This record gives sequence, C-alpha cells and structure tokens, in this order.
Amino acid sequence: MVNLECSIGRIVRDHRLIVPETAVIVAVSAGPDSMALLHILASLRPALQCSLVAAYVDHGLRPLEIAGEIDCVRQAAQRLEVPYEILSVNTKDFAIGEKRSLEDGARLLRYQALRDCARRHGARAIAVAHTADDQAEEVLLRLLRGSGRKGLAGMRLRNDDLIRPLLKTTKEQVLEYLGGCGIAFCHDSSNDDLCFLRNRVRHVLLPLLEKDFDPGIRKALLKTAENLQQDEDYLAGQVEECWQRLVRPSTGGQGESYLLDRQVFATLHGCLQRRLVERLLWSLGCPARYAHILAVQQAVTHGKTGSELHLSKGLRVGVKRNSLEFSYPRGRTAWRGRLSDVR
Repeated sequence: MVNLECSIGRIVRDHRLIVPETAVIVAVSAGPDSMALLHILASLRPALQCSLVAAYVDHGLRPLEIAGEIDCVRQAAQRLEVPYEILSVNTKDFAIGEKRSLEDGARLLRYQALRDCARRHGARAIAVAHTADDQAEEVLLRLLRGSGRKGLAGMRLRNDDLIRPLLKTTKEQVLEYLGGCGIAFCHDSSNDDLCFLRNRVRHVLLPLLEKDFDPGIRKALLKTAENLQQDEDYLAGQVEECWQRLVRPSTGGQGESYLLDRQVFATLHGCLQRRLVERLLWSLGCPARYAHILAVQQAVTHGKTGSELHLSKGLRVGVKRNSLEFSYPRGRTAWRGRLSDVR
C-alpha cells in the first residue's frame, strides 16, 4: 500500500504538480478513485508541504445516494484532519437552459464549483481522480467522436489548474490500495447507466475489444496517448515559434486585434497553419471551427486584397496585400456589414 503512495509522490514531484506551501482542492465524489486520491495526498502532505481541502459536488441528480456519499466524505476528511466543503449545483435546470446533456452539464458545473472553491481557499491546483483506465476510455471515446491528434493525446497529468496524480495508476491498483488500507467508498449508480456513451464504452465496448480483438487494448490506447502527447508538445513549440515570427498586435478594432503575415504563413506546412489559426481564434475568444480555419487558409493563398471573412461574434478577417487582420470592428457582437462600413 505504501508503494502506491510512494509512486504517486514521485509523479507529483517529478512533474511538479503541487507547489510547496500551497493549498490543493481535492475533488472527492466518495467513489473508489477519489477516496484513494484523498488518502494518498493526505499521507503525502508532510513531504509535499501542502494543505488540502476536500470538496464534494452535489449535482442534484441522485437524491437517494447523496446523503451516504456526503457522510463517507465527511468521515474520511475528519479522520484525515482535512477540511471539507459540500458544493451544490443545479444540473437539470442548467442542462435544459443551455441545451446540453446531463453529463456535459454536470461536468461544466462541477469544474465551475471546484474553481470557485479554489478561489475561496487560495488554492493553486484542483486534484481530480482520473486513472489510467479512465484515460484508455477517454481516448477511445474521443476516437469515436472523430477527434484529431490533440484530442487523441488524451488527458494530461496537468492541465492548467487541474492535476491528475492517479493518471498512470490502474483501477486494479486503486482497489488493491483501498482494500489493503480498509478505506470505505461508495458506488455511484449513474456509472452503470448505459444511456451515457462513456458507460457504454466502459462496460460494453472495451470489454468486447479485450475479449474478441486484443487483450492488451488498454495498454495500446495508453501508449498511443503518451506518444501523441509528445508529438503535441513538439508541435506546440513549433506553433509558438511561428506565433512570435508571424503574428503582431493591430489597432484595427475594438479590443484585441492581430495581424498575420500572409506571405510567410503561406510557406508553412498545413499542420502548422491550422494550429496557428486555431490559436489566433482562441486568443480572440472565437470558436475555432474547422470550417473557419480552412476559410482563413484559403484567404491567405487565394483571397483578394480588400475581401473579408465574417466569423463568429462579429470577428472579421480583412485580407490585405501582405497580411490578414483579425479584429472586432464593432466589439464582440454579431452584426451585418463590411469593414469599409466602419472605417
């Protein structure tokens, strides 16, 4: 049992997931993975020189189970001398209002609640309990949804404020740790509901692939994600270098605006072109839709000087002789008309 704690401690230190003398919010659902995470991080507190806050998010979806889960988290937090919070969100109303699935709505509200909790406690990281099994499922799920290279790279040990110390740990190792330490946990009935695609991947598709195609499919998916993450890191560095050479601020609109060097951009490989445009759109708060990225590429090579693209939320891309100008001529609001109408 101590071996798992030591290996997680090495991962945290080697990847600098936790900054010493800071607070960490631990998302605890009372399920096996998050209960293991809470206990492991609590055991590592002295070595990591951090403080913890356990946070349970009540999504309002399973009223018959919530009380038992809260009690499980409360008892564990008190025994470990970790302060805890119960965070409540209204998933159903949010999902209906935003026209999202319950699964997607719950995820968005959960991270929003955890980040609000982190701000209150001055925490610099939120620890979530995704395991290697979750990673394999996520990669397969993204493949089914048609994700590109970046999506198939899977989840990261760190993604901004989110850290995943158990990402290289299997579910089998987690259950062995819990059993060896006598740690209680709860079972979330929604994880058995095959209405959710993720559960069908977990309970139907992956077992089928293991049984009838390749017993090592999980390891293969994890290796794919690891390799693609290395590729993504390299490409991110290439895009950063291109950004420094090709992109400069502009004064062509209200708020943030950019000029993209048209001639040099045209010499880049298509992979770098797409990623650079994607970053530009994201930097301007615009959805990086594939059709928009392709339209920008076409404007660089074939666009006539003086023509323009109309993208989301009032973003205009003006085609100049030597550059493309990305700007919000009338601010971030949808409007009809041409750039010449406001100049």
